[in-house]
Order: sequence, then C-alpha cells, then structure tokens
Amino acid sequence: MLKEYLLRGYSVNQRLLNMESRIDHRLAEHDHRLDELSDKLDFFVKASLPPVEGIFFNGQIFDAYRFVCDLVKYAKKRIVLIDNYVDESVLTLFDKRDNGVKAIIYTDADRSRQLRLDLQRHNRQYPPIELKYVADIHDRFMIIDDTLYHIGASIKDLGKKLFAFSKMEIAPSVILDTL
Repeated sequence: MLKEYLLRGYSVNQRLLNMESRIDHRLAEHDHRLDELSDKLDFFVKASLPPVEGIFFNGQIFDAYRFVCDLVKYAKKRIVLIDNYVDESVLTLFDKRDNGVKAIIYTDADRSRQLRLDLQRHNRQYPPIELKYVADIHDRFMIIDDTLYHIGASIKDLGKKLFAFSKMEIAPSVILDTL
C-alpha cells in the first residue's frame, strides 16, 4: 500500500511537472510572438507617421537621407522644397515619390544654369519636377501635402554637418503666398 501510494504520488508529481513544462513552453512562445508583433507595430507606427522634430549630427549622412526619403514617400498630393542649394541628387530623391504626387522646387536663380539642364534631362525621362526661382530665401522648408517642415540644412548636404528639423504648426500657405 505504501509502495502504491508513493508510485501514485510520483506519477501525479510527474504529470504536474510535465504540465508546468508545457505551460512554460507555451508562455515562452506567446511572449516571443508578442515581441514580434510589438516590433512590427513599432515599425509600422514609425514608418507611417513622419517625425515632428529631430537633430542629425555630422556624419549621419545615411540617417538624414533616409529621413528625407521617408518624408518624400509619405507624400500623397505634393512635395514642395524651398532651398537655395539644389543639385541633381535632390531630383533623384524626388523620384521616390508616389505616382501623381506633384513636385515643386523653389530655389535661387543665381545657381540655376546647371540645375536647369539637369532638370530638363530629368523631366524627359521621369515624372516632371517644376522649378521656380525665388531670390529672397534664407531658410529651407519642405512641404509634404499640407504639413510644413523647417529643415536646417540643404537637402543635398544632409548629414554633412549638425542640423535640425521641425514640423511647424503653420499652414504652408503662409510661406507659399510670399513666394
């Protein structure tokens, strides 16, 4: 009788240990799945909402480039760049926009000869970018649909020096109406 009792106790104990092990294993699987879903959700939220403000440091060339690429890809209606220092790299960057997204660049006429030639060649092959000349610009701005960003460096020079960007709570028309 004692032997039978001990054997049953051992058997029950083994069953409980096996159940605990299976539960621990399943909980670990669920934790792993939750971590994966959380990572995907974090990526989706970060990828779908443009940042409000930030700083890029000297040497963060790729990070700054990726930031602007993400802004360009986020546009659904229009991209407007106000920047006195534009070159063919900016034209290439704007080619990342979705079909049907209008692109306009406001820049200084003094630096326009080479840019005009680059733009003509670009527009023969890719969706056109409109170029407008404005002389009295100091700061750089980018408008994505109806959101205005102040960008502290020329798009062509992103990441080469310390600069900041910020989303402004001002209607883009405040800037565009003065150009």
